[in-house]
Amino acid sequence: MRSGDLRVLGIHGAQGSGKSTLAGYFAWYLRRRGLSVAVVSLDDFYLRRAEREEMAELVHPLFATRGVPGTHDVRLGVETLQQLLALRAGESLPVPRFDKLADDRFAEEKWSRLQGPVDVVIFEGWCVGALPQSDDELVPPVNELERLEDAEGRWRQRVNDMLAHEYQRWFAHIDYLLMLEAPGFACVAEWRLEQEQRLAARRGQAAAMDAEAVGRFVSYYQRLTEHSLRELPITADGVMRLDVDRNVVEMRTRQ
Repeated sequence: MRSGDLRVLGIHGAQGSGKSTLAGYFAWYLRRRGLSVAVVSLDDFYLRRAEREEMAELVHPLFATRGVPGTHDVRLGVETLQQLLALRAGESLPVPRFDKLADDRFAEEKWSRLQGPVDVVIFEGWCVGALPQSDDELVPPVNELERLEDAEGRWRQRVNDMLAHEYQRWFAHIDYLLMLEAPGFACVAEWRLEQEQRLAARRGQAAAMDAEAVGRFVSYYQRLTEHSLRELPITADGVMRLDVDRNVVEMRTRQ
């Protein structure tokens, strides 16, 4: 791929791995070189709380909790990427923002408004570029949440079906996928708790989740996080391998 062909840079990484920080650095670097850059987070496209509650009633109770494929507005995400890339000088586009402490999307008057033209979109998120599992891989539960609350596997099957179809159409817009490779899932809860505490501190509020709540929360992410740690180091265009302190200890590209 020639450098001029890069319109959408995807950044994948487990929760708390530093995706937002890296995206901000890349945006700064590219802007210093005269490019117009838009940064978009997968997290800002979560369905509204009321929409997830409806999905929990109609499909499976676990869909009330945001995170996994099926809890995002994929149509809005695809349209936003396409419209950002088509913006002309003088045009702007409202882009959604999600309030994690309120667990709901901000009202539209609080959305970001990005200006055109846009040379590069940086699209970051915990399951950006993730690949679906086989039916056989879905059978054994990976944790107590799946064993006790998804005993028949209906939730994880629906998550996988959404990832295999709707989300792959979203991810197909990515020209280059960069993975932040965590050393394992064991550190994700600690990273996520730190993230929760920093977010609360910036707002002068108590953290919405304590360590126990964070442990349950990341259980929703465990299956796909571990699957991505096995698969994406092989298929991603670039990989930054991290240690437990999130230092980059190795960088490699796919030949």
